[in-house]
Amino acid sequence: MKTEEKPILNHDIDVDPRKGGDFGLKDSGTKHTDIPNDSPIEEVRNAIPATDDSTLPVLTIRTWVLGPLMCTIFSIMYQLSSYRRSHMIISVSCAQIILLLVGRLMASALPATIVRIPGTNWKFSLNPGPFNMKEHALLVILSTTGFESTIAIGTINVIKVVYHRNISVWASILLVMTSQMIGYGFAGMFRRILVDNPYMWYPLIVPQVSFYRALHDKEPRPRGRLSGFQIVIICAVLVFAYTIVPNYFMQTILAVSFLCWIWKDSVTVHQLGAGYNGLGLGSLALDWESATAWVGNPLILPRFTIVNTLVGFVLIAYVCIPVAYWMNAFDSKRFPIFAQKPYDYSGKEYDVERVFGEDLQFNEQAYSEYSKLYISIAYVFKLGFTFAALTGTVTYFLLFHGRESWQQLRQSMKSEGKSGDIHNELMKKYKPIPQWWFYTIIVSMVILGIVNCQLFGKEIQLPTWAFLLSLALPSILILPLGIIEATTGAYLGLSVLSDLIIGYLYPGRPITSETFPAYVQSTKMHAIGFLAEYKLGHYMKIPPRSMFLIQIFGSLLSSSVKLGTAWWVLTSVENICEIDKLPKGSVWTCPSLQPTLTHTLTWGGVGPARMFGPGGYAGLYYFFLAGVAGPLVVWLAARAFPRRKWIRLINFPVIFISASFLMPARPVHYWTFFALAGAYHLVARRVAKGWWARHVYDASNGMDLGNAFFGVLHTLCFGVSQIQGPQWWGRDFDEFCPLSMCPTAPGVVRKKCPVF
Repeated sequence: MKTEEKPILNHDIDVDPRKGGDFGLKDSGTKHTDIPNDSPIEEVRNAIPATDDSTLPVLTIRTWVLGPLMCTIFSIMYQLSSYRRSHMIISVSCAQIILLLVGRLMASALPATIVRIPGTNWKFSLNPGPFNMKEHALLVILSTTGFESTIAIGTINVIKVVYHRNISVWASILLVMTSQMIGYGFAGMFRRILVDNPYMWYPLIVPQVSFYRALHDKEPRPRGRLSGFQIVIICAVLVFAYTIVPNYFMQTILAVSFLCWIWKDSVTVHQLGAGYNGLGLGSLALDWESATAWVGNPLILPRFTIVNTLVGFVLIAYVCIPVAYWMNAFDSKRFPIFAQKPYDYSGKEYDVERVFGEDLQFNEQAYSEYSKLYISIAYVFKLGFTFAALTGTVTYFLLFHGRESWQQLRQSMKSEGKSGDIHNELMKKYKPIPQWWFYTIIVSMVILGIVNCQLFGKEIQLPTWAFLLSLALPSILILPLGIIEATTGAYLGLSVLSDLIIGYLYPGRPITSETFPAYVQSTKMHAIGFLAEYKLGHYMKIPPRSMFLIQIFGSLLSSSVKLGTAWWVLTSVENICEIDKLPKGSVWTCPSLQPTLTHTLTWGGVGPARMFGPGGYAGLYYFFLAGVAGPLVVWLAARAFPRRKWIRLINFPVIFISASFLMPARPVHYWTFFALAGAYHLVARRVAKGWWARHVYDASNGMDLGNAFFGVLHTLCFGVSQIQGPQWWGRDFDEFCPLSMCPTAPGVVRKKCPVF
């Protein structure tokens, strides 16, 4: 029986909240029933043509030569730089430009010779024609797997460098391969819901399609107008030129805190006005990266997501944190408002090594004699909102998506799903990926993971039951988290949840607090990442089997190269990551590993049972209930008042997730994000509606490209050689709020701070 097609988020109403419908403004996400077989999402209609050229070659000799070569180079660069003092990062947009130039060079230089493989019927052309958009996209996907974080290698670093324990080559290979691959298997279970459904539109993927079109389309430019490629280049040049100012000549404008300039000697004002270590009132950063790198890009996120992000930020930064701090909840006045490090009761940084023996076993008596572990009030609420985001996402999914998801799952099993979406119709000409391919990945990786636990369990400190639990947890959450990311662009990690669970179930084992989250995070990250890239291929009409092959091959190649590089560095560089033992000026300082000892000993050693037990931070568990209550109230209100369409625009998962971005994101990043969002959505988008529809993604991609190229050149030209800019008061990165880190409890002493 044919079921009625409905938007998966908005039940029986016209407004689609994922499309940025705002309060009192004309919503852009209404379903277009007058245009048959077209996408119901306006941004998709504007950026992605409903056409396809199935004659374009995709898996060409250029793909198989350039792809593995660039993937290997990028993987080596990424892994080497992860140990160095200055981290070398090449963005995806930079890789796209590099591969475009090399691909076109090969297309113009190589002869169209047909090469036959002896003993087979296989043959290929050295030059199958012009370098095309589909080929370019596959090449970028394969190459840029080298940029992706391989979490399991971080676990190996911790075992060998932080704890000086041995881990064999085979244990390392199995750990890396199983954690990298199993997420791809789980992704196959949710393709029909998270890819084929046109309402799962992935706001962060659409600009990538627009960028490829700007680079490849040769549509005639209207008289008096700029082409998409020209917009990209102009914006890239402008941002590149400007970025030199805040990153080389005047770093102080990376965080301008006006209140601190006026009241230089007030601790309270500095706590209120500091953009990095305070509440950020009146703070702003004057560069593109600060506005987009931490919270998101306001030019491409839906208005609905931006409004809910604002609500979440105000709730945590200007309601929860200041009220709790000035009420001295959790003895918060003894510590800085914003800090990620743990503290003891005296206000000093917690010396975790005092409560552990040489065998890394927790010493209960030493802990009782020393001090309980304390955290800053901002970090308290970051954890709280993370808890709320987890239960809120699941509740939101069950209430707003449960019925449709179940129906689509049943239809996919019966091969009855029909979307009426033009992009799905165009993809029907290509062979789909057989489901058994995904099941094979799951079964084989589970078997290899169990073998690793049985043979090398002492090295990785992960029993078989914990390994299976680390797979069950993300497999349950992939669908709700995937829906949130596919409709809003909001991303939620599972590190805190995995730390909490394994800390309770298997306490006192610091290495386990690395291996268990590695599986949880990797499985979730690669599953949703696979689905997002698959949607990219869906929009660009790339054959699904070609996408699958490239994704799997790229992941295997990049993880193998990174593991080999890591193993060589760890065994070749003496005293790597040990700053006190390294020669003066050595670059092998491993800055990303420095906080790991505190993290693993805190969660895996001291453990959540002590941190969140009686007398600790047990009150944070109420945030789990808040996560359930928020979406439930919205759902009930929407059913009680079906004509109040704005009610459905309230998305508590986005509210909670945006609040949990705090640390590493700081208030100055939020305010810069909101300032740019206001300038664009309230001014530019209204004044230049036509331009927005044509070129907003081109402008955004251009600015990202300019910022990325500056980062690469700055690192190569100045970072490696340690060349500094001109020395003057504006050159140093300083927001001039030195008192923002001061405690305000009576009698607590901190260097360069007044004693109250």
